[in-house]
Amino acid sequence: MVEIRIKTLTREVVELCSGLGLTAVPEYRTPDGTRIDIAVFRGEERLVAIELEASFKWMRQRLLYNGLKAKRAGFNELWVVSHFRRPAPGWVEEYLEDENVSVSFVHPDELLEKIRLRALSARL
Repeated sequence: MVEIRIKTLTREVVELCSGLGLTAVPEYRTPDGTRIDIAVFRGEERLVAIELEASFKWMRQRLLYNGLKAKRAGFNELWVVSHFRRPAPGWVEEYLEDENVSVSFVHPDELLEKIRLRALSARL
């Protein structure tokens, strides 16, 4: 099993975002006291909540929890970073879509490029 190098990946995200004019906040504390692994901002605008998931166990439950955390903190975009393939779509993703939370599953090797692309689209 391949593990996510959480500290390294977090540092790389923070550095990349800084170079792109964005702010990445590790362990972002939400107004209701929960934490998002990495919150990405452009100024005051909340761009994306990133959750790093090293285990597939209880993925649906964690996806629901992470989506609700993101929504309550003002993020409408959630990226779940994991080596595991995306689970089959189900009611959790449908529910989050109804709550206007877009969910993407991202492989750790693709995260930095996805951030670059998201930064470009945020400027448009």
